[in-house]
This record gives sequence, C-alpha cells and structure tokens, in this order.
Amino acid sequence: MEEVCLNSEPVFEEVDEYEGEGDCSAVEHDEETGAKHSKKEPPPPTIGLEFDSFDEAYDFYNIYAKEQGFGIRVSNSWFRTKRKERYRAKLSCSSAGFKKKSEANNPRPETRTGCPAMVVIRLVDSKRWRIVEVELEHNHQVSPQIKRFYKSHKKMILAARNAQPRAEPVTEIHTIKLYRTAAMDDVSNGYSNVSEREGSHPVDHSKHLELKEGDSYAVYNFFCRMKLTSPNFFYFMDLDDDGHLKNVFWADARSRAAYGYFCDTVAIDTTCLANKYEIPLITFVGVNHHGKSVLLGCGFIGHESVEYFVWIFRAWLKCMLGCPPQVIVTDQCKPLQVAVSEVFPKARHCFCLWYIMQRVPEKLGGLRGFEAIRRHLNKAVYNSLKIIEFETSWAEMVKKHGLGDNKWLQTLYEERKQWVPVYLKDTSFAGMIPIQENESLNAFFYGCVHKRTSFKEFVDKYDLALYRKHLKEATADMQSKNSSFELKTRCNFEVQLSKVYTKEIFSKFQSEVEGMYSCFNTRQVSVNGPIITYIVKERVQIDGNKEVRSYEVLFETSQIDIRCICSLFNYKGYLCRHALNVLNYNGVEEIPSRYIMRRWCKDLKSRHVDQGSTDIVVYDPVYWQNHLHKRAVPVVEGGAQSEEHYKIALHELQELLNRFNLADDRLV
Repeated sequence: MEEVCLNSEPVFEEVDEYEGEGDCSAVEHDEETGAKHSKKEPPPPTIGLEFDSFDEAYDFYNIYAKEQGFGIRVSNSWFRTKRKERYRAKLSCSSAGFKKKSEANNPRPETRTGCPAMVVIRLVDSKRWRIVEVELEHNHQVSPQIKRFYKSHKKMILAARNAQPRAEPVTEIHTIKLYRTAAMDDVSNGYSNVSEREGSHPVDHSKHLELKEGDSYAVYNFFCRMKLTSPNFFYFMDLDDDGHLKNVFWADARSRAAYGYFCDTVAIDTTCLANKYEIPLITFVGVNHHGKSVLLGCGFIGHESVEYFVWIFRAWLKCMLGCPPQVIVTDQCKPLQVAVSEVFPKARHCFCLWYIMQRVPEKLGGLRGFEAIRRHLNKAVYNSLKIIEFETSWAEMVKKHGLGDNKWLQTLYEERKQWVPVYLKDTSFAGMIPIQENESLNAFFYGCVHKRTSFKEFVDKYDLALYRKHLKEATADMQSKNSSFELKTRCNFEVQLSKVYTKEIFSKFQSEVEGMYSCFNTRQVSVNGPIITYIVKERVQIDGNKEVRSYEVLFETSQIDIRCICSLFNYKGYLCRHALNVLNYNGVEEIPSRYIMRRWCKDLKSRHVDQGSTDIVVYDPVYWQNHLHKRAVPVVEGGAQSEEHYKIALHELQELLNRFNLADDRLV
C-alpha cells in the first residue's frame, strides 16, 4: 500500500466578498435573472451534511444550484469579532431580498423576488462546516435548461480556468491512500506491468486519457470530495512513466455495499467506447432486488486493448475484495473477451443479446430484402425453444437470402453459444439480459451522458445521477415494505409471493400467474422413474399472429423439482406460467423454497449475512472498514423508514460512540 499526498485545496475560489467587522455582516451581490423556468427535482441539500471547508460547502450548493437553474450568493456571514473568523454563513438564491431603489434616470428593472431559498452552514468542532438550516422552495421559476450562466456559475468556471496553469504553493495537504497490492499484479510507479509479466502484447504507454482544459482539476477534485465525504470510497489511478493518466477506476461506498447483495451477475457496459463518446467510460452494473440496474463501479479507460481492460478489471476485482461474479455480460469485443477470460477465468462470459440485435440495421440494413432478413433473424433468435429449431431457422435464413458470405453473420454464428438464448438456458442471469423482441436495455447513466459529454461535466453530474437512482431504490423499498399488493387471481402462488417479493418483481411474477389462464391442455406424455414429462400448450402472439405453442415441462416428484423448456426461471429468476400450471396440476399449493430467489425479497438487506463474517482478520483496517460499512447499510436504511426507527438508530449509534470513547480512555 502506498500513500500519495494530494493537494486538497478546492479548485473553485470563493466568489463573494465578505465583510468581517462585528458579529454579523450582510453581504449583497447584484444578480439579474428574469427568465421563466420550469421546475424539476434535483437532489436537495440536507440538514446534517458536513464539509471540510467553507469553500467545499459553497461549491456543493453552487453545483446544486447550477443543476437546478438558479444562481447563489452569500447573503450573510457571521464572524468572531476578535479573530475575524467566520463561523456561520447563509447562502441564498441570487433572487433573495430586493435591491435598494436607484435614483438613476433609467434604473435597471428589479430582478430579485425576495426568494426564500437558502442554506445556513455553521462551523462545528472548529473543523467542519455543517448544514443546519435548509429552504428549498423558490418563489420564482427555475430551470436547468437556462442558456446562460449566473454570476456564481461563471466565476466558478473562471476560477477553475485561472487555477489550472498556475502552480500555486500547496497550503493544505490531505493524504489519500492509493491502494496497491499483489492482487493488482506488480503495480509500480503508478502503472501496471501486465505486458512485462506476460511477455506479450506490450503496452503502448503513449495511450492515455485525453483530458481537456479543466478536466484534470475536475477529476482530481471529484476524487478528493468523494474520499472526504465517503470513507469507504475506493479508487485506482494508472499512470505512465511521464505521469500521463492512462486509466482510472473508482467505486463509492454504496456500490461496494451493493455488490455484497448482487454479485451473481454483472454487466460490463462499454457503450461509450463502442460509440466513440468523448469520455471513454466503462461501468460495472448489477441488478438490485427491484430488478433495476445498480452501479458497481466506474472507470475511464485510455485505450481499447487487452492490457488496459485487464488493468481495470483487476482494479474492480480488488475493490470487491477479490470476489468474482458468476456471470459476466459484455459487448461482443475481442479485447474484452480475452481480458475477461484472463481476470475472471471461472465466470460464465456471455454477450448482451440486446447490443447485438441493435446492430442489425447497421450491419445488414443495406442488403436487399432487409426487413424480411430481420424478421427471419428475430424468429431464429427469440422464438427457438430448442437448439435444433435455431440451427434450422438460421440455415434457412442464410440460404434463402444468400447470406453465406456475410462476415458479421458468420462471426455471430461462430459465437452463438455466448449470446443466443437457446444456448444459455443453464445460466442464471437474474433479469440482466432481455430475451424477448420487445424488451430494451438502458445504460446506467442513460440521459446523463451523450456523445460530447466531457470529463468535467460527467463528474459534476455523477452525484446527481446516483442520488436519483438511490432515491428511487429507497422509495421502492418503502413501497414494497409498507404496501399491500392487489391480488388479481385466487391462486395460492400469488398470495405466497405477495408476502415475500418486492413490488416490481412481484408484478412480473403476477403476470405469469395470470398467464396460467392462457395455458391449456396440460397432459402427461412420459414417465421415467420419479421424473414426469408434461406438455403445456399456450396461445401466444408471434409476428402479430396468434399461434399455439407446446412447452415441455419436467417434474421430479420426490424433490418437487421442476423445469420448463422456456427456462424463464434462469433468465428472470421466477417460475414461468407453464411450470406453475404443472405444479397446480399436481396439487402443489406452494412454490418450493428453491424457486424463491432471496435476491428478490423485500427484506433482503435486513437479513443479509456475509459468508465468513465471524472471521476476524488479524490486522487489516481496509477489510474492517469494508465489512463494517456493509453491515451498517441495513441499519442506516432501516433507520430512515420512520421517525421512530430514526430515533432508535440515532440513540444506538451515539451509545456505540460512547463505548468507543470509553475503550480509548482505558488505553491511555
């Protein structure tokens, strides 16, 4: 482990002038706005949030204001008279108060509205600044779509530009630990020696991240802020011999905790690389207990090569304490394939079907009879229940449309076992990949990242994007725990899982229960010892036409095991209508526990126990911190469920801190 000293002086300078004579001095700054804007709901400042400096608190509110669409100013500052040390301040909307009446012949029109929006921050323990009062509502419209910056935003950008070329003396040092261990395979001087170790694929050290003006300071400030506000924040930087930044990886505390719950299937999203975005963003994404995407780590990669992918995969694996996922889903990319096989040799590596099918118009759109080709391809991929069906349908498509020489289709066929659903029936995807033609997939940062998004813009939006995701998850948790679900049938299966699953997953399972009524003619076709084979017929719609399809279901009577040829349980994590029909046919009134996945349960986090959690590492503070944080997350989320829970959690945490203090006193 190596400690790297970083200057933690904020990039953005304080933009207001302060008066410090006396106990309290008001500071006014002119600001004109006048545009009408529409409201939206960005993450608000909250009482109790703390910062290491006044500047950091100001920057936080200023960035929030920029996203919301209003400017800010320091409307009041309180100082200790003798030392002229600020200990309290009020940051207000730039439309707060009213200007003094001007005696000029043609005075400027009044733009202030007496807006009450503000935060009050106070110095606590002579070290940190805490938000003690918050008012979020404005008496005028605000909008992030504004076409010009407010004064506070302009000065924020100007300060960043002015700060970049100057080598100011370091006035404050904060030590941030950059972890380097054997798991990263001989990292020295800030870069990975993968090529020297393997003796092949030498690293081209000229490949590095192309940072534009202001990007490096923005990324640096982002890491400083995250490390200060989130103790379990983890990051790696990969530098070449000349100090150029090649790769970056990071994961915040929530991402690391989430991996403890949802580590079975992970998608490595390289959409920004494939589409040549300005930021070479790579994200590690899982699926939470509501069936929604959850971030498990991020990175910027300087070059799309095996060595660079290997570096970032090893960084992620180290961050997750060396615990690899069971299934990894990526784009169809050769360097990715090689890197995954090297770093995750035991994981099942699959290609995302949705990514492949999205490329069909690009790869085949110029061919004669394209629409017919696409329909035939979709039929082969989405509607094949057996391998022989897919092989036959694919061969017919190639022959009928003369596609034997198409290189892209040849490659797809050669790698069919990694992306065609009919070959992946024994793999558990937890809903990670779409398996039906009408299903879609969005990137985790969808809507936040576009082709021209800069590094600076992305790290500025990162907190906002995660906050919204976390807010949605917290809201879904509350709805799942406190709501009773509407039952649509009299089936016992529906009643059983309404008490167990989260609202979103139960809704999907409920569709399968309702779908039981579209199935008919369940009949036994063969018996082999305890295994009985059934055929269940269902009316389905294919290409706008109603058809009757037959689904083969195996039922093992002694252990109550069941498996349908559609394999929905492996794809989505809950039983299909055909399997439910056979269980019902055999008088089974409750779904066996093995088919109730714990990852979909509404109380997942509260009853989650780490494997080997009783083992005490002799001396590994990093492990202790990671493990304690995981165990604390359910306490925090449970404490936020109600006022009573909040008071209990707060009291117990204070008691715990008191016990720490007593233990420290005994050591002195």
